[in-house]
Amino acid sequence: MDTQQKQGDSAEDSTTMLEPQLYQHQMKIIAHIRTDFHSKFGIPRQSGIVEETEGQIIFEPAFRNPDALRGLEGFSHLWLIWKFSETERKDWSPTVRPPRLGGEKRMGVFATRSPFRPNAIGLSSVKLKRIELDSKFGPVLYVSGADLLDQTPIFDIKPYLAYTDAHPDAVSSYAAVQPCPSLEVVIPDIWLVCIAEKDRAALRAILAQDPRPRYQKDPERVYAFEYGSTHIRFQVNEAVLTVCYAECIS
Repeated sequence: MDTQQKQGDSAEDSTTMLEPQLYQHQMKIIAHIRTDFHSKFGIPRQSGIVEETEGQIIFEPAFRNPDALRGLEGFSHLWLIWKFSETERKDWSPTVRPPRLGGEKRMGVFATRSPFRPNAIGLSSVKLKRIELDSKFGPVLYVSGADLLDQTPIFDIKPYLAYTDAHPDAVSSYAAVQPCPSLEVVIPDIWLVCIAEKDRAALRAILAQDPRPRYQKDPERVYAFEYGSTHIRFQVNEAVLTVCYAECIS
C-alpha cells in the first residue's frame, strides 16, 4: 500500500510538471494605477530610481472598502504586484537579452526582471505619500517612485517591511551596481516654457537616467516620448542630452 501510494504521488507530481495549464488560477485585478507614462519608452528601468514620478492607485469598485487599508498609513513603502499588460505573449523564451547588458548577451529569464516572462507579472517598490478618501473612487493611494505605465492593472498590494525586505549585503551578479545618472540635461528656454511646470522636475530626472535603449548611441538620432501633458524630442551627444522640441498636449 505504501509503495502504491508513493507511486501515485510520483505520478501526480509528474502531471503537475508536465501539464501546468491544469493548475492555473485566475488572478483578480484589484486596482489600476494612474501615472504620467503614456508609453513604455521613458519609464525608469526600476522602481524608486526617479522619486519625482508619482502615481495614484484607484481601486476597482469591489475593493473600495476602506477597511481593506486599515493600518496601511503606518507604512512608508509598498510592494505592488502588477501585470505587464503591454508585453503579453503566448510563448515564452528561457533566455532574454537584459538592457543592462546592452541587449547583446542572453541570460536566463528567471535571472532577469525582463517583462517577457511565462507569467506577465511585475514587482515594484514605491513610496506611500498619503491615502485620501475620494467621493467617487473611495480610498486612493498616492505613491512616488512608480515605474508603471498609466492604467497598469494591479493584482495585489503589500507593505514593505524593512527588517526582512532590505538586504544590504545581498549579491546582485551583473546588476550589482546601480546605474548613476550620467547625462547632463539641457533644455533651452524656448522649449522649457512649453513644458508644464508640474512635469519639469520629473522630466529632468527621467532624461538624466538616459531612457534610450543601451544599444542605441547615434548622436544624430532624435528620440520622442510623452510624459504627463508634455511631448518632447531630444538628442544625446556623448554625455549631454539636449531637448530639441517640446509641446504641451493637454
